[in-house]
Amino acid sequence: MSALEARIEGIGFWSDGLPSWAAACAFAREGVRPEAAPARPAPQLLPPNERRRAPETVAVALEVALAACQAAGRAPQALPSVFASTYGELPITDYMCATLAGAPHTLSPIRFHNSVHNAAAGYWTIGAGCHAPATALSALGASFAEGLLEALAQLADGAEAVLLVAYDGAATGPLATMAPSAGLLGGALVLSRAGAGPRLRATLADGIAAPGDGPLARHAAGNAMAPMLPLFDALVAGGDLVRLPAGPGRCLRLELADA
Repeated sequence: MSALEARIEGIGFWSDGLPSWAAACAFAREGVRPEAAPARPAPQLLPPNERRRAPETVAVALEVALAACQAAGRAPQALPSVFASTYGELPITDYMCATLAGAPHTLSPIRFHNSVHNAAAGYWTIGAGCHAPATALSALGASFAEGLLEALAQLADGAEAVLLVAYDGAATGPLATMAPSAGLLGGALVLSRAGAGPRLRATLADGIAAPGDGPLARHAAGNAMAPMLPLFDALVAGGDLVRLPAGPGRCLRLELADA
């Protein structure tokens, strides 16, 4: 694969106890955390009633997506987007499986509506008033790397800028034994062809990417989207090389530079 390149114009981040990219940077550099971090994101794109009803994965996806757009100075409604999640909304999937097994006629249409894998992308396009294309994908442990590749491919195909959003929540019920995930984690990047910010160069390579050992990777290691965290640790620390899992026997090699 030829190398794909982009500038990272804006970053959004949310995890348990670290409700912003600024908080994540302070924690990674100095070990400090906010004194009163919210237990759940409250995405301002949604009306209050929708904000309360939205699943946690939707809430964290919208929170980091808007933060990345604001950091980049980009209008959310103008950006094509890629939403990557390993498992989607596992608590609702668990609820639906249990309900279908025991009392199928009581299945909630609203909860079913929120179970689909593109739920976050749908909420985003409605809340942001965005008519640009939105992609939702999953590739298990390679979900972030494959989402990043999709965003970079869209840039190479002519898009001026693309929003990448990655997120996962906690697993519950019997599914947790097969699809383990703890806590809530979301990260977003606004990537462009010719903007400001760190330069990223990506190539696919053979090999296995080692788990991250940076502060953010250790902080949210139990979440299914933890494979993205070595990149965010490198962005905090000024690292220049990251490898992310991209599938069996494959890794995505990322070179980072300030200019």
